[in-house]
Amino acid sequence: MKKPTRIVHSGRGGKYAPGMINVPVYHASTIVFPTVAEFRQAVARRNEQVLYYGRRGTPTQWALADAMTELEGGAGCVLYGSGLAAITASILAFVKAGDHLLMTDSVYEPARMFCDNVLRDIGVETTYYDPLIGGGIAGLMRPNTSAVFTESPGSLTFEIQDIPAIAAAAHAGGAVVLNDNTCASPLNLRVLDLGADVAIHSLTKYVVGHSDAMLGAAVANEASLARLQRSGYLYGHSASPDDCYLALRGLRTLAPRMKQCGETALRLAEWFKQRPEVDRVLHPALPDCPGHDVWRRDFTGASSIFSIVMKQSSDAAVSAMLDGYRHFSIGFSYGGFESLVLPSNPSGARTATTWAGPLIRFHAGLEDTDDLIADLEAGLERFNAVL
Repeated sequence: MKKPTRIVHSGRGGKYAPGMINVPVYHASTIVFPTVAEFRQAVARRNEQVLYYGRRGTPTQWALADAMTELEGGAGCVLYGSGLAAITASILAFVKAGDHLLMTDSVYEPARMFCDNVLRDIGVETTYYDPLIGGGIAGLMRPNTSAVFTESPGSLTFEIQDIPAIAAAAHAGGAVVLNDNTCASPLNLRVLDLGADVAIHSLTKYVVGHSDAMLGAAVANEASLARLQRSGYLYGHSASPDDCYLALRGLRTLAPRMKQCGETALRLAEWFKQRPEVDRVLHPALPDCPGHDVWRRDFTGASSIFSIVMKQSSDAAVSAMLDGYRHFSIGFSYGGFESLVLPSNPSGARTATTWAGPLIRFHAGLEDTDDLIADLEAGLERFNAVL
């Protein structure tokens, strides 16, 4: 069964809501039992999909978790209230005081802050590494390295990591591999098949798809699932059933949305490549993007985001360009139906590699491509007028 078909049918059926196409929203905290015997049976099976207590889940959450498990090819899924919660809880499931974590230098900045503050305070040392290191990461492994964190592509600078090579080195040293797969989505990359142990998602982005819910997920292989589930339970993580419903609804259109947004983003990236104002375009499908050959080997498609670096720039010129856009709103995140733009400067958030100067990240939404190009062209006219 191909991925678009799986996306339509996963997490549906009589198991969750007999006779209904969509699983309804089940609101629950306390679950009551008619007899002591049934109460004890539920307690004995509390780690299964049995109504036990609201925080353990209802059919709404189970349907989404099962869908993500199927799409990633894992053994099970834990849901969280945000993508960042999925990242931090997944890390905490596999590290303890005295351990060492290897973290890609291109990581999502809030995750870096978590490492530099929370992990440091509990006695876990983090070493940042070049995302393009590949199998060379074996040289950074220590006896106490318990986890290696990857993110491919990097969500600002778009380096593609060689996950199979990294996973081989990590597993040889006894470490698990965690991967933030948000940017690729399970549609474009099944990272567990490449050797990762846990695939992490900010469902807020592509899966929800409508910029109206905060949600995270982590899908683990058989060997790692129990520790992931234990961590999620002990830290009290729970996902809102309303947000899970929105994610299930958004999931059904993930394939056509990703296809159109991906095609639009590539066309915009190629358009920027022809502009004299632009020094570099960072898009994994372009041959000069770092890790492009690995992208061609491992990925089945590109997503909606890419970045550009200007040849010359100033705050005033960039502001004039971005402030006047009609279709690109300024904001964090990506993956919704609307186009977005984000000015950023990764320079201060790199320690293993260097990055010089600002960049501008674009998310291509579902608007007409010609309208978006006209908007970008008008923006460059404003940029040039101020520069």
